Amino acid sequence: MGVNAMRVAAGEAHAALRAGWEAQRDGRMTASWMLHGGPGVGKTQVVQQLAGEIGARLFDLRLTTIEPQDLRGLPYYDHDARKTLWYRPEDLPDDPAQPAVLFLDELTAAAPHLQPSVYGLLQERRVGPHRLPDSVFLVAAGNTVEDGAIAYEMGSALSDRLVHLHVEASATDWLENFAVPRGLHPAVVAFVRIRPDLLETTAQALDRGEMIAATPRSWERASQVLQSVPDRRLRNMMVAGTLGEAIASEFAVIVDDIAATVRVDEMLAVAQKARWEMYPASMHGLHALVYGLVGALAPGNVADVSEAMAGLRELPARRSEAGFGRLPLAELTTHGFELLLRKGLDRGLGEAFLAAPAYRAYAEEREKLGLA
Repeated sequence: MGVNAMRVAAGEAHAALRAGWEAQRDGRMTASWMLHGGPGVGKTQVVQQLAGEIGARLFDLRLTTIEPQDLRGLPYYDHDARKTLWYRPEDLPDDPAQPAVLFLDELTAAAPHLQPSVYGLLQERRVGPHRLPDSVFLVAAGNTVEDGAIAYEMGSALSDRLVHLHVEASATDWLENFAVPRGLHPAVVAFVRIRPDLLETTAQALDRGEMIAATPRSWERASQVLQSVPDRRLRNMMVAGTLGEAIASEFAVIVDDIAATVRVDEMLAVAQKARWEMYPASMHGLHALVYGLVGALAPGNVADVSEAMAGLRELPARRSEAGFGRLPLAELTTHGFELLLRKGLDRGLGEAFLAAPAYRAYAEEREKLGLA
């Protein structure tokens, strides 16, 4: 049975959940949510990000590891009342004053005999005698049968209790809302920007009968390998075991190029006139430089970072290589300044940008062209 819900990027799913939480908090709406999507597309990160933003405690229940009695709790006999009562499980939030997100992960992989125990949580916000406070936001997630993961078809009785979102990988969304803010390795960010088709390859891997596929989660792990393992051969071995050998081979060429040509710290340590020969000559390298400059942005270097970013547009006039004239350097500069400004505003650096000569010149030029 297919998931006939709108397909959305992880960032859009996050925005929908945030709006749902705000509506629930204000008493306008109460719903339970279901995130469908292949392994590694970012469902868990969306829920974790939401919990962090709203100051909620996250209760993460992996439904493949529990039994129905784990949700209902343990029984005990009340001799005075002559009744059997139930201790509340610690995994169910109970503080009405504390916002909480109850995340029922791997719902579609849970054994069918467990699903009826979840119905009450998702529809009536209760299981047995235990009710959830109004401060609890309910989200479930799971893979589908088509994803090649272990999954059971969701019955209509359960499906009808949920607002469904079908999350899929989007390179633009992942780069802007996850990879760059999280500071993933510039080589990963640059490669995915150039090859967005390789962000998520689960379907192709299944068609070829291959075990390993690239996903947003595996690219994050590849970034961790690059940042942690200096030995080139061991690093390449680990990346191949993370992304698959074919993608890893193509990626390794870019990593080597970037390692040899991108020198962000050295560039920021010298004046602009000494930087011209330090700019990479390849598009991969220039993309990595952009993300490296964004990653290096700090309160004390806004002017230098802005100057180095603005210098991208001047490379055809400053360097002898003919190839620079054929590269979309104006677009790359604009993209770089958009990322810089977003990060700067998030960190309260707006005034520092207005005081940076290179950024002011860039902004004034765009205003004259009607692009501001």
